[in-house]
Amino acid sequence: MNPKFYKIIYWLPRILCILFIVFISMFAMDVFGEKLGFWKTLLALAMHLIPSFFMIIILILAWRWEWIGGIKFIGLAIFYIVWSWGKFDWMAYVFISGTASVVGALFFIGWFYKKKQ
Repeated sequence: MNPKFYKIIYWLPRILCILFIVFISMFAMDVFGEKLGFWKTLLALAMHLIPSFFMIIILILAWRWEWIGGIKFIGLAIFYIVWSWGKFDWMAYVFISGTASVVGALFFIGWFYKKKQ
């Protein structure tokens, strides 16, 4: 196996996952326009960042055990589609579930190549 390919397969899902978490976290910024006061804004921000915190925990686990990242991110993609079906335009499903599925698939590929060694 090409060591350069393995290095790419190792880092690509982790970098994409971090970018995905940042992207999802940006949606929490709308709480600052609500003029709720400090404590209510802080609570609303924490509530909006729950998916990001959850994905950070998955990323920490997946950094060591890629198969966990594969299962969890593909599971998150399916959960998002089931939970929000009919609420958004189809592009929201492509961006959110598609990205989570790609990250999960890349973690599975990395796990497969690591196991093959």
